[in-house]
Amino acid sequence: MPLTGVKNIILVLSGKGGVGKSSVTLQLALALSLQGKSVGILDIDLTGPSMPRLVGREDAKITQTPDGWLPVLVHEAEPPRETTDDEHEDREAQGQGQGQTGRGSLRCMSLGFLLRDRGDAVIWRGPKKTAMIRQFLTDVYWGETDYLLVDTPPGTSDEHIALAEQLLTVATTTRGSPSSTTGLPFLAGAVLVTTPQAIATSDVRKEINFCVKTRIPALGVIENMSGYTCPCCGEVTNLFSSGGGQIMAQETGVPFLGSVPVDVKFGELVEGKMVVDDEDSEDENGNNEHTQLQGGEQVDSRPLVERYQDCWSLPRFEAFAKTLLSKIEGTETSS
Repeated sequence: MPLTGVKNIILVLSGKGGVGKSSVTLQLALALSLQGKSVGILDIDLTGPSMPRLVGREDAKITQTPDGWLPVLVHEAEPPRETTDDEHEDREAQGQGQGQTGRGSLRCMSLGFLLRDRGDAVIWRGPKKTAMIRQFLTDVYWGETDYLLVDTPPGTSDEHIALAEQLLTVATTTRGSPSSTTGLPFLAGAVLVTTPQAIATSDVRKEINFCVKTRIPALGVIENMSGYTCPCCGEVTNLFSSGGGQIMAQETGVPFLGSVPVDVKFGELVEGKMVVDDEDSEDENGNNEHTQLQGGEQVDSRPLVERYQDCWSLPRFEAFAKTLLSKIEGTETSS
């Protein structure tokens, strides 16, 4: 059965290119993983697959098994870690919960992993794109996956039509537990990404119309690149405009999830340029977590999900993740 083991599917859409759909998809996936959910990312931006670079696995290759293609592992799941008394006191002082949630696994599938060279251009007509998307939705073995996030290209073209048609065949839009009802994954809906500028929000309005016509629920709007976060203090400055995504969400009746300023730390993270000082090069057990580079600099070599926890944008995406979990699973989550 297609998508065996996948429980919920979330699309990440935008009618405009360059608004940060892939970075939003990755950060949502990391935030859901930190909530203890096993997560998969399916990158169907066939002509511009950026997810292999974002997750730092450009050299990874897809393995073929009797069950289908195996997605690339970004990080393993980890059980909850016991906290010390000092850490418990720190969490209470910061107003955080007493319990510690384990980390879910994260896996990724992208056409970029199937190319012989990462610089190869994908020059395909519509029918071949459609066939590739259908194969991604039927021939990838995800295993037990709580959430599958689908990173899409801009617009409402062949890829989107093929995706919607196929998902409405292999998934259900009826809320409930897949294992106890139809056995199909639940197509939860779409998260729409925009920037504050009117030229972007006008295109996203068309994407909302696409959701209405294809009967895919709109879970909410994220206004990306809304201001700039200082890498030193975290203060947000509105360099251009802000609030356009929220106004569009109100006018179209779609929930507004929140805004995300430009985070330099996250940019350095996905570019592999997070350099650390010598005094920060050892973990709590005295182990060196970084690789020595020329000139005496050291680069952080921890897993992506651990490095992401140092980024200013994490609390915002944690809030988005909790809101989506509340909407989809119908559970009350604490902020």
